[in-house]
Parts: sequence; C-alpha cells; structure tokens
Amino acid sequence: MRYENTLIDNLGMKFVEVGKGKVIATMPVDERTKQPFGYLHGGASVALAETVASVGAAELIDLEKEICFGLEINANHIRAKKDGLVTAIAEVVHQGKSTMVWEIKIVDEEEKLICTSRCTMAVVPNKR
Repeated sequence: MRYENTLIDNLGMKFVEVGKGKVIATMPVDERTKQPFGYLHGGASVALAETVASVGAAELIDLEKEICFGLEINANHIRAKKDGLVTAIAEVVHQGKSTMVWEIKIVDEEEKLICTSRCTMAVVPNKR
C-alpha cells in the first residue's frame, strides 16, 4: 500500500508490524499531532487507531475483490501525553464476511496506556 501524501504520512505514522490479524504502528507526539494546549490530540489518537485497524483489515481481504472502510470507532483517552512517541497495537477480535472488529491499545514508551479503542470495519465489494 502507498502511504505517501496521506494522513498516515502527514501525521508521521510508521508501521512496525503488519500481519494477519495484528498491526503495530507508531506516531510522534509533536506539532502535527498536538492540540493547542500542547498535549496529544484525541483526534490524532483516533486517526492512529483507525489507521491500524484499516491496514489490518486490508491484510485479511482480497483487495482485488474487496475494499474496507471504517464503519464505527470509539475511543477512551486514558492518559495525557506531551511529547515522545505513542505505539498502537491492533488485534482483530471478529472477522466476518462483511465486518471486522478490531481492538486497539495506544501506549507510550513505558507501555502506559494512553488510549483504548474499538473499530468496526466494513468490507464491501471493490468496484474499481
């Protein structure tokens, strides 16, 4: 997949592991991902969570025949973060024909929980 000139690229996300049912990616806490008070923006955490779920879902489908989109996402922001790096770990908990559910934990460098999220992905026919 190409990530250049996308939200992934613009927010500095980097993939550490992309596998069948599990994805790990990092994102810096910097001027691109902070809110005006200087802390990690909750929306940036949600963008990271949906990104790892989306990439993970894409690994589990036939992209010639299907495509996936985020259908629903929720997030609980547990701890504030001012700088450094966060890591998202996404694991599939349900893989159906038309939907998938992913659980995502976002942690800091000390593995303290920053955000927990659940993302439902829709799997639809690819009409390219």
